[in-house]
Amino acid sequence: MSAATASEIAYNGSMKILIIEDDREAADYLEKAFTEAGHTAHVAGDGETGFALADSGDYDVMVVDRMLPRRDGLSVIAALRSRGNTTPVLILSALGEVDDRVTGLRAGGDDYLTKPYAFSELLARVEVLNRRAGVKESETVYRSGDLELDRLSHSVRRAGKEIVLQPREFRLLEYLMRHAGQVVTRTMLLENVWDYHFDPQTNVIDVHVSRLRGKIEKGFEKPILHTIRGAGYMLKSGG
Repeated sequence: MSAATASEIAYNGSMKILIIEDDREAADYLEKAFTEAGHTAHVAGDGETGFALADSGDYDVMVVDRMLPRRDGLSVIAALRSRGNTTPVLILSALGEVDDRVTGLRAGGDDYLTKPYAFSELLARVEVLNRRAGVKESETVYRSGDLELDRLSHSVRRAGKEIVLQPREFRLLEYLMRHAGQVVTRTMLLENVWDYHFDPQTNVIDVHVSRLRGKIEKGFEKPILHTIRGAGYMLKSGG
């Protein structure tokens, strides 16, 4: 994990984040890394303290360790949900089996990241959760620069020129446009576009991104789909 990696990537918006983590070294690292990325972070070292802060504070996103003293992470999340707290939650855990993830999500978590992790991915996931919380479900048209995607008509245009995409390419572009200006990792694409929760080394991402890039950039002056080395991809207008 490297806080420097995160600071080299530009993110939009500042968030107020609650970290519920009993490992002091890990908590200090996350607090420092989020701060360097331009966000405000508060730390709780156990489940009871975390629940109290979350219940009384106004946070944009919570990062919750699953195994906590005094009150475990899943219990904290379930209790908050029962009280109507809808703050997005990213669960951190060393338990990475499919059943463990399912249990975490069913307890009220919005995303699940297995330890050890790269901070660049954790930050990207937190940014996505925050962005998703503010996106209206009624939104049907996404725009990034001169690129436009219409979910209802299932059409894509750039500078007024129609671009024909295959269903998977359309879904990939829709996800990237929903998170335009943010780094999207390979794992995030596998889980949200392909519904895979394994094998992040598969080249299916590279193949489809390459095909999509060819269709939305060929014949146009400026690139719009960027590869962020060591992190993932970013859809960003302006070259």
